Amino acid sequence: MPTELVIVIALALLFNFLNGMRDSSNIVATMISSRAFHPQTALTITAVAEFLGPFLFGVVVAKTIGSEIVEAEVLTLNAIAACLLGAILWNLITWYFGLPGSSSHALIGGLIGAVIMQAGFDAVKVTGLYKVLIVLFASPLIGFAFGFIITRLIYFLVQNATPHINNFFKGAQFFTALALGLSHGTNDSQKTMGIITLSLVISGVLPEFQVPMGVVAVSAATMALGCSFGGWRLIRTLGGKFYKIRPLHSFSTQLTSALVIFSASILGFPVSTSQVVSSAIIGVGASERFSKVRWSVAGDIAISWLITIPVSALLAGGVYVLISMLTG
Repeated sequence: MPTELVIVIALALLFNFLNGMRDSSNIVATMISSRAFHPQTALTITAVAEFLGPFLFGVVVAKTIGSEIVEAEVLTLNAIAACLLGAILWNLITWYFGLPGSSSHALIGGLIGAVIMQAGFDAVKVTGLYKVLIVLFASPLIGFAFGFIITRLIYFLVQNATPHINNFFKGAQFFTALALGLSHGTNDSQKTMGIITLSLVISGVLPEFQVPMGVVAVSAATMALGCSFGGWRLIRTLGGKFYKIRPLHSFSTQLTSALVIFSASILGFPVSTSQVVSSAIIGVGASERFSKVRWSVAGDIAISWLITIPVSALLAGGVYVLISMLTG
């Protein structure tokens, strides 16, 4: 196996690890804030679910990432390395400031920036890119709407319940958290699978784009390992800065997010877990009253989402130029 390919695979797994560490906060934040589970218990449940997700629900998203956005035949491993480095840099920046930026957006932006610098705009498959971008930007709106509606429905169903209903919502979060972990593992780890398989095709190790079982296993394991470490800066942002999370809020957020992400995964659409969960949290809070949500925090997060693709594209493009200069 060529050294360049080994480096690219290592970078892809590092991106996957950081993605798991960051996005674990999206899954466990409300569960921890509502005091349904101890933090380490919540992270363990999520890590196991994320590992199992891609084995249970297929790799359709990986095919979208690896074969529908760019022309593989004109790419080099240097471009893939630049893509991953750009996405990793942006993920570290947003992690440092405690912003739940989108790893999915960073990866797409990095891929576009590196590919354009290496092969020009013609190497981008515009139809596939449009499909991905539309889903990435529509999913937060869907998460908000579903969170709003599902919470209103839950309040209607439990309007005559006693305060003991909170015990039900605490216990039920085991199942909603499990579903959210499975959906996240199904969708997000497949993005790394797509990049690794694309690299194997570019280097000639694989004759066509077909995700090997070994790639599925190592990607799922790396995502689960990252998840087990947790992203505590982001857990604080998602778990308390919007509003005070109670068991019903957490249950509704997890149920909403799992439904949205599972639906996208089955259809082969890559979505941002951080976007879906954050927008679901906002929708759940707004269903009680709009003033409940700290909209200034939501605004800061929205800005980080909007700038992620262009900034990560610029970072990846710059990294590609630097790699080209160093390698001649």
